[in-house]
Amino acid sequence: MCVAKYRRSIFTAESLDLIEKSFREVAEKMNFQILEFNGEGNHAHALIEYPPKLSVSQMVNALKGVSSRRYGQAGLPKPHKEALWSPSYFALSVGGAPLEVLKEYIRNQEKPS
Repeated sequence: MCVAKYRRSIFTAESLDLIEKSFREVAEKMNFQILEFNGEGNHAHALIEYPPKLSVSQMVNALKGVSSRRYGQAGLPKPHKEALWSPSYFALSVGGAPLEVLKEYIRNQEKPS
């Protein structure tokens, strides 16, 4: 889960689509998979499957960096003059949880209009 800077509600359905596209491009280049993606006005959730050779911090840095750059290039407003994302993130291992339950949770986020 990645949170917008200052947890401001700035994301729309259009901007989340742009972020998802950016995330998927990064995942393809770095050889991991975005199994599910969605978000709300102030944060985004992604269910990621990745090989053990990648660290979570490497993936998150790439995801947030590329998506922030593309977001700015699209002319969308950022919550801070240069930053889209809060510097923190939340990651949780789900090795034993049923993937369908997790996918359903992410799908049920209240995507803004």
